[in-house]
Amino acid sequence: MTFAWYAHLRNLSDRPWFIAAVVSWGIALFEYMLQVPANRIGYTALTLPQLKIIQEVIALGVFIPVALIYMRQPVSWNFVWAGCCLLAAVYFMFK
Repeated sequence: MTFAWYAHLRNLSDRPWFIAAVVSWGIALFEYMLQVPANRIGYTALTLPQLKIIQEVIALGVFIPVALIYMRQPVSWNFVWAGCCLLAAVYFMFK
């Protein structure tokens, strides 16, 4: 979802917002077609809160390289602190 949400800021910044929205929706549809079956499979072994925490960890794990490499954002300590918070969330959710 990271690419669907943020790539238009770099690639479609010169286009009207509704074109960016349609392109993003197309990308998101493809990603949802993978995510929904994965959630159904995961829900057989994990609780809903555990699935959500895993989703957030994956989202941050994808967002950081996209922000740093693709969007060329400066490295920030906020990435480290957010990662620490997610690690704590994972610990408490699976404890």
